[in-house]
Amino acid sequence: MSRLLVFDSGLGGLTVLAAIRKARPDADVLYLADDAFFPYGALPEQALVARVLGVMAEAIPAARPDAVVIACNTASTLVLPPLRAAFEVPFVGTVPAIKPAAAASHTKRISVLATPGTVARDYTRALIAEHAGDCRVTLVGAPGLAALAEAALSGAPAPDTAIAAEIAPCFVADEAARTDAVVLACTHYPLLVERLHRLAPWPVAWLDPAPAIARRVVSLLGAARPGAPAGRGEARFTSGRPPLPAIRAALAERGLACG
Repeated sequence: MSRLLVFDSGLGGLTVLAAIRKARPDADVLYLADDAFFPYGALPEQALVARVLGVMAEAIPAARPDAVVIACNTASTLVLPPLRAAFEVPFVGTVPAIKPAAAASHTKRISVLATPGTVARDYTRALIAEHAGDCRVTLVGAPGLAALAEAALSGAPAPDTAIAAEIAPCFVADEAARTDAVVLACTHYPLLVERLHRLAPWPVAWLDPAPAIARRVVSLLGAARPGAPAGRGEARFTSGRPPLPAIRAALAERGLACG
């Protein structure tokens, strides 16, 4: 039986968990949300590294996972090297889907929708230089979109007008071409994908990294055992606050009991 630890600052990692569950329904999963420090996007880099290392120092010995999924772009672009240096367990990060977006784009106009922290990382710019050199790339640091996604999932107000304002800079047009692909470089954003489609000023491809992460997990741990029973799932929150009823329901839908 494989054990996985899936980690995010909040609930965005549930989008990654859904893809992993499809690929490895037999795995036991602990979903750990660092909601005490949500959102990560505005944290100074040193503070973010220290925080994630500290959380992992407690979680990994307790959970004894076979692999850890960092289901957060903001953390992955910064903390994967120190995590891999500190722990022997394999880590799977969340990389902005810039390469597939560049390959899918017909107009060669793509946007990367992310937290301000992810937009500022050298890691993100290196991915663009390596994989999207033939594209015009617009980097969009959305300061409030992750919080709007959490609000929507919890049943709190998340107005269309606020979401539309966050994504508006992604849509760039000139006399030659217009944006036709947007990288969802925060795992929270696919929680809003139906509204993103509806609020977009024109149709685009929205690129979600979750399927690629699930494939990487399978490459590390192997495929699901035929006929194996469904794995157990548990969710824990670093704040210690009990989740709201809507959140508890969302977790239950994804096979997670609240620890």
